[in-house]
Amino acid sequence: MKTRKIPLRTCVITKEQLPKQELLRIVRTKEGEVLVDETGKANGRGAYIKKDIDVLEKAIKGKILEKKLEISIDDSIYEEIRKIIEK
Repeated sequence: MKTRKIPLRTCVITKEQLPKQELLRIVRTKEGEVLVDETGKANGRGAYIKKDIDVLEKAIKGKILEKKLEISIDDSIYEEIRKIIEK
């Protein structure tokens, strides 16, 4: 039987290549809205971050996600990300 290829994505904070399941996708839609995309299928410009609180803190401190998505991100989005990571 053929083995399935595991999709790898790069974390924008740590620059590590990880399986898609270990990352969380943040999306900027065409309307300028920022969403947390748990399905990984939403339309728009996406950035992946590792599901780790330390990585999230680094992203907030350096405003890395805001630079990658080219939009300012509200604190409520960061709180939503934090809740998903802590699950």
